[in-house]
Amino acid sequence: MSYWELLYFFTWREIKVKYKQTVLGFLWVILQPALMTIVFTFFLGNAISSVSKLTVPYPLFALSGLVIWGFFSTGLSNAANSMVNNSNIIKKVYFPRLIIPFSAILSSSVDFLISLCLFFIALIYFQTPINWLHLLYLPLALIMISFSTLGIGMFLAALNIKYRDVRYILPFFIQGMLFVSPIMFPISITNNPVATTILQFNPVAGALELIRSVFLNYEMNLTTIAYSSISTLVFFMIGLYTFRKTEAYFADLA
Repeated sequence: MSYWELLYFFTWREIKVKYKQTVLGFLWVILQPALMTIVFTFFLGNAISSVSKLTVPYPLFALSGLVIWGFFSTGLSNAANSMVNNSNIIKKVYFPRLIIPFSAILSSSVDFLISLCLFFIALIYFQTPINWLHLLYLPLALIMISFSTLGIGMFLAALNIKYRDVRYILPFFIQGMLFVSPIMFPISITNNPVATTILQFNPVAGALELIRSVFLNYEMNLTTIAYSSISTLVFFMIGLYTFRKTEAYFADLA
C-alpha cells in the first residue's frame, strides 16, 4: 500500500511542478495540438486527403493522431528524464525505482484527458457521430500507448542516467518518431511494402487505429494493430530488462 501512495505522490508532484507558475496553465495542452492541427491542415490537408481518399475531415484525422502523440511524446520525455531529475531521492532512500518513470507517464494522462476534450469539441463542430459500440476500444488504445511509452521510456531512462547525452538526443528522436508515425497521414498513403511494414510496426500505430475507429468510424486495420502490438511488447520487454539490469547501479550513477 505504501508503494501505491508513493506512486500517487510522485504523480501529483509531477503535475504540480509542470503547471506551477504558468500563465495559461492547462490551456497549453489545448493550444499545442490545436495549432499543429491548423498547420497540418493548411499545408498538407488537401494533398493527403486527395491521395489517401480520406472519408473523414482531415482536421479530425490529424487531431486524433495528435491527441495520442501528445500523450506519447510528453510521457516519453518525462520518463526518459525522470531518473536524472530524481537523482537526489534515489541516493537517499530505497523504493521500487520503476515508480519514477511510471509516475512520469501517469502525469501525462492529465494532458491526454484535456486534449481529448478538445477533440470532442471538434467532433461536435464537424457533426461527426461516434460509434458507441467501438467506445470499448478506447481503454485498449490507452493501454497500448501506455505500454509503448513505458517500454521506450524505461530504456531511455536507464541509458540517460549512465550516458547524459541521451537528454540532448531525445528531442531529435521524438521529432523523428513524429514523421515515421501515421499521425498526419494514414498508412494507406504509401504503396511501398517496406514503408507500409515500418509504419505498421510503429508502436504508436495500433493505438491510432483504435482511437480513430472509435471516434471517426475509421476502417480499422487489424494487421496494423497486430504488428503494432508485437512491437509494443518487444519494446516493453527490452525496456524492462534494461531498467532492471541497471537498477542496482542507479544510486551510484545518479
